[in-house]
Amino acid sequence: MVESLASEYGCEVAGIVDPAAGTEGVDSERWQRVDVAIDFSTAEAVRANIPALARRGISIVLGTTGWGAYEAELRRAVQEAGIGIVAAPNFSAGVVMFEAIVARAARLFASQPEFGAFVHETHHAAKKDAPSGTALLLERAMKEAGFARPIDVSSSRVGFVPGTHVVGFDGPAETVTLTHAARDRTAFARGALAAAQWIRGRQGWYTMKDVLGVER
Repeated sequence: MVESLASEYGCEVAGIVDPAAGTEGVDSERWQRVDVAIDFSTAEAVRANIPALARRGISIVLGTTGWGAYEAELRRAVQEAGIGIVAAPNFSAGVVMFEAIVARAARLFASQPEFGAFVHETHHAAKKDAPSGTALLLERAMKEAGFARPIDVSSSRVGFVPGTHVVGFDGPAETVTLTHAARDRTAFARGALAAAQWIRGRQGWYTMKDVLGVER
C-alpha cells in the first residue's frame, strides 16, 4: 500500500527489503542514496535495522511495534548518527486525534472515583503482538492524564480486522465508550508517507503528534 500510494506524496520507492524474497538487506550499497526508510517489519528486525540505517545516514519512519525493550539502544543509535526518526505504534491521523480525545476523557473521569476504565483492541488473526502498540499507547495516555486507577487492557485476534480500539469508562449505572475503527490499512500507509515527507532533513526522535502538529 505504501508503494501504491507513494506517488501521491511525491515519493519514489527505491526498493523493498524482504529476506524471504532474497532481496538485499539494509547494509547493501543499493540503498546508499535513499533519503528515508519505512520500517514495517518485526521487533527483532528493528533492533538490527535501525542502527544499520542510522550508520548510513538514512532517516527512518518506524511503524513496527513490540521493540520497547530495545528503545534505549535505538535512541542512542539515532542520536549518535544525527538522523531523524518518526516512531509511532499507529500512523493513522485518526488515531493520533483519538489519543488526544482519550486523554481528555481520562482527565475528566479521573475525578469520578466510581468509574473504572478499560481498553480493548481487536486485530486480524495474523497480528503477532498483543496487546497492540496502540492499546498500550492509549493506556499510557490515560495514566499520564491523571487516571490513577487500574485500567483493564485486553485483546482479540480474529479474522481480518485492520484494527479497532475501544476505550470505556464504566460507572455504577452507565458506561461511556470511545471507539476508533480502521476500515482498511491505507490510513497507516498514508500516515507513513506523510511522516517520510516530514522527517526528511530533520534530526531527532519524533512521533506522529509532531508530524500532525498535535499539542503534546
